[in-house]
Amino acid sequence: MPSQKIESGHTDTVHDVAMDYYGKRLATASSDCTIKITGVNSSSSQQLATLSGHQGPVWQVSWAHPKFGSLLASCSSDGKVIIWKEGAQNEWILARVFDDHKASVNAIAWAPHELGLCLACGSSDGNISLFTARSEDVWETSRIDQAHPVGVTSVSWAPSTAPGSLVASDLLNPIPKLASGGCDSTVKVWKLFDGTWRLDCFPALHMHTDWVRDVAWAPNLGLPKSTIASASEDGRVIIWTVGKEGDQWQGKVLKDFGAPVWRVSWSLTGNILAVADGNNNVTLWNEAVDGQWQQVTTVDT
Repeated sequence: MPSQKIESGHTDTVHDVAMDYYGKRLATASSDCTIKITGVNSSSSQQLATLSGHQGPVWQVSWAHPKFGSLLASCSSDGKVIIWKEGAQNEWILARVFDDHKASVNAIAWAPHELGLCLACGSSDGNISLFTARSEDVWETSRIDQAHPVGVTSVSWAPSTAPGSLVASDLLNPIPKLASGGCDSTVKVWKLFDGTWRLDCFPALHMHTDWVRDVAWAPNLGLPKSTIASASEDGRVIIWTVGKEGDQWQGKVLKDFGAPVWRVSWSLTGNILAVADGNNNVTLWNEAVDGQWQQVTTVDT
């Protein structure tokens, strides 16, 4: 499909773009303190709604799975996380505000839908909070205190399919796991154990030499390993892999991009990684049969 330029309608920097489940709507987050919803198809785009509720730059937006209705989460430098709900078509209401954090909330991610309606949030106060809907009006809060004491920059959930489960026919209840990146230059993996979140990698994954800007846990199609990509201010992307439960994570440098790397994102099948770097390049990578990573293409931006 040829590339298409979309007018966001924002009056300041756009920090995040998220496509909904059906690929029909874009949500954008901006320093102008608003979120814009834009309808897209193969040939055109149309502005549908503007959501105003934050008092600072909006860093990230995230769509919930449609089985929970039309819900969008946003986080901002104002320390708030907002859940937006669509009532009538293109009419959005502010359904819930979480103000548990005492500093900027930098990252949000919905859990795989099999785990229920649960949102993870990472903040500059060093904590990760998790908000789980028990009913429409009742949300339960849990927290990973001082996950990254200098600040959390990114969060990403493990897929609900455990490594190797499709080949081992081991589709048991999924165990919630979460990856996080922080200003302490580390990537950490967390696991929900008897109702408490605990570190699941010893020691923390430490190959970066500057802030980790993004982490992305790859979708798993039953492969016997877990994969996480991390992007850093140090210019490098590292691919972390682990085989069976309890093994040590191994890190391999994908490339040094010579500029801060802002975002990493996996394709739905988990075999292609998109990398956005500070040179305004977006590149796509995949893993060759010999385990080496190779660049597939540069996206025309």
